[in-house]
Amino acid sequence: MKSEKEVHPHTITRPDRIPAARYYDREFYELECERLWPHVWQMACRLEEIPDTGDFVEYENVGQAIFVVRQDDGSVKAFHNSCRHRGTRLVEDRGSCRDGIVCPFHGWCWDLDGSNREVYAPTLFDISNLDPVHLKLRECRVELWGGSAFICMDEDAPPLRDSLEPFASFHEARGVDQMRTEWWYSTVLPVNWKLAMEAFMESYHVAQTHPQMIARSSGAGDGAQDGLTTRKVGEVLTRAASSDQVIESSLYFMRTLNKGMSSMVHQKDIHVAEGLRDTKLPDDPTEASQEWNRRLNDAITSWNRSSGIALPDQNELSERGLISVVNYGFPNFFLLPMYGNAASYRVRPLGPEECLFEIWGLTMFPEGEAPKKSLRTPVPMAPDDPRWPDIPRQDFANLPLQQTGLHSASFEFMQLSSRIEGMISNYQRLIDGYIARLGFDKLLPAVQKVSGSIDDSSKDLGF
Repeated sequence: MKSEKEVHPHTITRPDRIPAARYYDREFYELECERLWPHVWQMACRLEEIPDTGDFVEYENVGQAIFVVRQDDGSVKAFHNSCRHRGTRLVEDRGSCRDGIVCPFHGWCWDLDGSNREVYAPTLFDISNLDPVHLKLRECRVELWGGSAFICMDEDAPPLRDSLEPFASFHEARGVDQMRTEWWYSTVLPVNWKLAMEAFMESYHVAQTHPQMIARSSGAGDGAQDGLTTRKVGEVLTRAASSDQVIESSLYFMRTLNKGMSSMVHQKDIHVAEGLRDTKLPDDPTEASQEWNRRLNDAITSWNRSSGIALPDQNELSERGLISVVNYGFPNFFLLPMYGNAASYRVRPLGPEECLFEIWGLTMFPEGEAPKKSLRTPVPMAPDDPRWPDIPRQDFANLPLQQTGLHSASFEFMQLSSRIEGMISNYQRLIDGYIARLGFDKLLPAVQKVSGSIDDSSKDLGF
């Protein structure tokens, strides 16, 4: 990649204004396909999808197909999904190729490490076309992190771990590598992939889009808001609240989040919290909230450890500031951890105004009790399917309205809050850096500024 910046359409010239055409213009979309996606790390699969030797998963994005396959020694390799003979797609979706990777067209065969095992009727070919180096399947870079395999098609791109910081260290401390999949859903949304992601980059929308997330006291008979509110998901503030209301508000929030995003708060967590209901707290609401959170963290940590789950100490995480529950990893990956659970999001473009949105529900299991069966690719559900938890279904409902509104002749650009919607500006300007073909010496520091907790402010990316 180059070190100088190139001009391209719909570039961002003011950080708090994002040109609307970036969400539907085909030329801009094709620039992303050419200059962004081949040069970034992408989450290709969960490792539970390929538990045994020979298990493979195909990952497709913007016209490129890579398959990830489990090796004899338990390691993982990734290959471009193209036969070295005439380009036929070798595998589809997922399955097992333990006995070899066989082309469905002419029967050429490869071992799991990509070495060619057989060319049917080799005497028909010129010897120069049978060179083992040329016949070997073309590898794609693959690295493992957090229970997933990530691929990158650029041999010169920085390593995965560097490209995920500080996102990686944050989630390692929370034990994400020990989490396993409980459920996996997907949907096709009629919106640009960036628009779909941005719905989860700020909590500014929570009060209007997710009104059930605004904590209410059990003492408010008419259900009116009593001064308890949420600044960030999972954080209960206690303005004008009594110490008794702190407990009721927390229980309300946990139950609501369990219903709305079941992968983040489990019934086991609610059960532990309800066992603390008679806890005596300080009269001061702020002190009461701090004491409640400390005791709840201790109780959830103890319950999990006594059940054989190696949950990190939740109070220690809090003391270290590792409490953000919605976190973004550039370019298209999210983790939403809470206690020993997490939701995981991946968004892939299907065109300028269509994308595939996937959510995994993750949790920790006692040693040896994680589900044994390998995962299967979910059939996309409608965005309003009742099987979706409440919170993503509410977000999905807004997105087509926004995509349509962006086409208005009167709408030129989004106007962002630099204080709470800065992440949208930050990652969009980072995309500009890739499209402008900046060098990784400039891009990597910017990636590390962009990835992390939502509700971020606008940052100087250095270009």
